[in-house]
Amino acid sequence: MALELGNKLPEVNLYGYDMKAKSLSEFKGKNLLIAFFPGAFTGVCTKEACTLQDGLGSFSQMNAEVIGVTVDSPFSNKSWAEKNNVTFPILSDYSRKALKAFDVELNNFAGMEGYTAAKRAVFIFDKEGTLKYKWVSDNPGVEPPYEELNKELSKL
Repeated sequence: MALELGNKLPEVNLYGYDMKAKSLSEFKGKNLLIAFFPGAFTGVCTKEACTLQDGLGSFSQMNAEVIGVTVDSPFSNKSWAEKNNVTFPILSDYSRKALKAFDVELNNFAGMEGYTAAKRAVFIFDKEGTLKYKWVSDNPGVEPPYEELNKELSKL
């Protein structure tokens, strides 16, 4: 079931670079931008991660935290973040529970039968954990509308 505006932040655990579970509820209290990436080390995902990294200053001024989510392992996510100087956390959803909770499963990614990655998607939650904005693309080659993300965060 797709998340709709006004829904609460789903309670799912994701894994950080230290292989420890982090609940999304740990991020409540700040505006939260969650970016789902189809795959670490891919061209469009790297460009998006770097663009979000470049915007961290303005996001911080809007009391917003950014987290990335991929189905890749914590090891890959850490290496990808380090290679691209990305300082926001990129969390692993290797179990694909967040993909299901956010309804962003991209089945048979890149033509690989049975491989499920994340759709490229961005969700913005307010300090109380209420969904205020969502953008989901069925085309993994399409980047999110960055100016729109800033506009939506500035409303919170």
